[in-house]
Amino acid sequence: MTALRKGTGASPGLAAAPAYFIHQDHYTPKKLEAVNTTGEIQRFRSAVAQAQEEIEAIRVSTEQKLGADKAEIFEGHLMILEDPDFIDATEEKISDEGINAEYALHEVSTSFIELLQAMEDELLQGRAVDIKDVAGRIMSHLRGVPHLDLANMTEECIIIAEDLTPSDTAQLNLDVVRGFITEIGSRTSHSAIMARTLEIPAIVGVGSALRSLPADAFIAMDAEAGSIIINPSADELAAFQQQKQQYDTFKAELTKLKDQPTFSKDGKQVELAANIGKLEDVQRALDNGAEGIGLFRTEFLYMGRSSLPTEEEQYTSYKYVLEKMNGKPVVIRTLDIGGDKELPYMDLPKESNPFLGQRALRLCLDRQDIFRTQLRALLRASSHGNLKIMFPMIAVIEELLEAKKLLAEEQAKLADEGIAVADRIEVGMMVEIPSAAVSADLFAPEVDFFSIGTNDLIQYTMAADRMNETVSYLYQPWHPSILRLINMVIKAAKQEGKWVGMCGEMAGDTTAIPLLLGLGLDEFSMSAGAILQARQLVGELEQAEWAAYAEQALRIRSYEQVTAFVQQKRK
Repeated sequence: MTALRKGTGASPGLAAAPAYFIHQDHYTPKKLEAVNTTGEIQRFRSAVAQAQEEIEAIRVSTEQKLGADKAEIFEGHLMILEDPDFIDATEEKISDEGINAEYALHEVSTSFIELLQAMEDELLQGRAVDIKDVAGRIMSHLRGVPHLDLANMTEECIIIAEDLTPSDTAQLNLDVVRGFITEIGSRTSHSAIMARTLEIPAIVGVGSALRSLPADAFIAMDAEAGSIIINPSADELAAFQQQKQQYDTFKAELTKLKDQPTFSKDGKQVELAANIGKLEDVQRALDNGAEGIGLFRTEFLYMGRSSLPTEEEQYTSYKYVLEKMNGKPVVIRTLDIGGDKELPYMDLPKESNPFLGQRALRLCLDRQDIFRTQLRALLRASSHGNLKIMFPMIAVIEELLEAKKLLAEEQAKLADEGIAVADRIEVGMMVEIPSAAVSADLFAPEVDFFSIGTNDLIQYTMAADRMNETVSYLYQPWHPSILRLINMVIKAAKQEGKWVGMCGEMAGDTTAIPLLLGLGLDEFSMSAGAILQARQLVGELEQAEWAAYAEQALRIRSYEQVTAFVQQKRK
């Protein structure tokens, strides 16, 4: 009997195949007294060594199949196995409490996982999966139980599981696995990111509804729409196969746009860039035709470790991205940490309202030792490519001026040391606080560019936490109030001859793109997988026509009415 289910499309594509169920073992060890703590510690170390050997093999295999940048996630896993906050803490717990290795590992890993899962940032929550993945592998060796192996599957299938770890996903046999569906997860989880890298359809967050399916269930999944058909009829399957053929043809046509510039139908050129958070994202940006990096979130260099990254470590990372982009523009955002994005080793004070607290540039201006180290690394890397530096979370002009002063001071120090720095480095700011948007004319003379961070701008303007489901209806990207703020920023920049980009999710939305093109946005920065479709859409639009439509949209009363207006004009 046909049944339908919905989830979140995490990696686009369509697939139809028998279901293959993976039932995860939720093992909770008992707390036992250790007769010989030295022996327990040695047993733990042996399990860690075996896990290291396996993860290194996965890293090498991933590098051979997908390239070095795709394998870097497993370098992060190997770092966890060397992290004293994780490994030493487990050994100390065994020794201090005189308990078995399994229970000590469970307690330490659970505390890490719960800390990360409690954070509101989805990408930070995704770090909990890394800890869970590594700890589960160590636990398997402690118990003498084989770890899940998806590399040797031989039958065509769609995997259904509670969740898949990054190492599970990397080992999928793509000759037979057509897609996967998980009960939990989000678009920003590592397994979802890996699925997009592998270009395998994935749907996440479907809940437990699929647990009761019979073992011989057949699945047709549309990961673009997040829809699942269970046991489709012959007619439904035929219609689905036709839809898949159309989708495959559409994707093949999009690839022809990969190396083309982005022009509207009437000749207006814009830049389509990619948002990245890790070094391994750079190649994917290039593979999807990115004309630059519009946002490099540098906070991920600071996470998953027990101490601040050194100047040399940061310099090496920035240099890698700049060289990899080979002269294309790279906008690197300075550290945006604090509040909900915690770094345990920084021991930041707890805040009752972290989104409005000491975070991003506010924290950096207070902790100048951290900020100056990053600025030096950025300046040193500037000679290796087309670097643009961007300051986040600016509310008043004094913050911008202070940040620029510190940057100039570090540049002067490097000159005194005889260290090369690029002759010209554009310096800009994110516009994500309403005060900055309405004062954009005051900021514009002091910057080379603006980049509108709509994720925060929307929630601050609407006074609605974007992670709170009870007020999620207020997260309205093209509400007239948001469009008016965007319009103010663009007009203020144009009066000073400056360019404006957007690095929030809105930049890649097919409903927003026509309006943003009409308002005069110069650069659209989005997830890499959205670039080619955005390029196709821009090519179908006339900028002059949408300039008139955008002016009309500014006077429309509601979000729903703007949505209907855009849909009607695109017909």
